[in-house]
Amino acid sequence: MSIATPGSGAIWRLRVLRRLHWWPPLLGAGIKVTRMDEDFRAIDVEMRLTWRNRNVMGAHFGGSLYAMTDPFYMLMLMENLGPEYIVWDKAAAIRYKRPGRGTVRAEFRLSEVQIAEVRNALETSDRYEPVYLIEVKDESSKVVSEVDKTIYIAKRFVHEARMASR
Repeated sequence: MSIATPGSGAIWRLRVLRRLHWWPPLLGAGIKVTRMDEDFRAIDVEMRLTWRNRNVMGAHFGGSLYAMTDPFYMLMLMENLGPEYIVWDKAAAIRYKRPGRGTVRAEFRLSEVQIAEVRNALETSDRYEPVYLIEVKDESSKVVSEVDKTIYIAKRFVHEARMASR
């Protein structure tokens, strides 16, 4: 189901997702969605350094840096693959490169090639677990942290059959 399909609940989902920065884990850290394309293939987020997300060294708290990257690829894939697929965040690894001060940003991009890769992989396998690299950058475009997000994806009927057999 495309988000642009009238009457499909897509408009409601778009409105909810555009207000995603009000979700408590993002709101509490001061994470704001600054770009969200209607096709859900591009999302940008940013976080200013405040007393709510500052660590004892005066830099961004590591958990807040991770929270900036948490739900976005999962949501983007859910919207682009449609309801016949199950999509879950499975794992993440974060590497801190330098202290983040000021405003930090992260960009999420999903290409048609990546979406086709998922669909093709699931033609011959019961699950697919791509890893997406996200760079959190400071105001001078220096990398503050790198996050590898592993996403679990399966066709819904395959996933449900696997769960029923447990």
